[in-house]
Amino acid sequence: MTGILLDGPLDARRGVILAHGAGAPMDSTFMSAFAEGIGAAGIRVARFEFPYMTRRREDGKRRPPDRRPVLIECWRATIVGLYQTGIPRERLFIGGKSMGGRIASLIADEAGVAGVVCVGYPFHPPGKPERTRIEHLVSLRTPTLIVQGERDPLGTREDLAGYALSAAIHLHWLADGDHSFKPRKASGRTEMQNWEEGIQAVVEFVEHDF
Repeated sequence: MTGILLDGPLDARRGVILAHGAGAPMDSTFMSAFAEGIGAAGIRVARFEFPYMTRRREDGKRRPPDRRPVLIECWRATIVGLYQTGIPRERLFIGGKSMGGRIASLIADEAGVAGVVCVGYPFHPPGKPERTRIEHLVSLRTPTLIVQGERDPLGTREDLAGYALSAAIHLHWLADGDHSFKPRKASGRTEMQNWEEGIQAVVEFVEHDF
């Protein structure tokens, strides 16, 4: 396959496929830190890009994300491609940053993967908490980890207190974090501390036997 970045050992027992968010590519500082951190724990990690981001890489022009059917089909094709290269589906986790994790959660049940990992889930558009993106999360059956900043403008701790999410979903809150988990200086936390905690939460989830 082309357009794939790999981290972690070739002989890893478990694998994770990560997709990027709407605005940044698969090799952004955030994506690289999480992929490399998870890989360093002995898990095979693959990153890929959606078609619109691939085109941006080719011509440098910013463009909006592809429509949802295109994003979904790209996820399906990537899972099939990586499955054929040796990642067993019963030990394969899918997810990613924001939009990438959201689309993964939409197809997780049909894909038959071991679990979903979302880092910074977009529960609603910024400033529009009434426009929730949680309908499928109510009935989701696949074990899912959502790592979320406490003050994420796309879904704060207070926002989620009013949601009725599936029992299959596990939430891990990062102290005072925004959508990229950056805390305010007054919190006494650093962005790197939140990233490291988030990476560890993902590793523990992936290594858990459900």
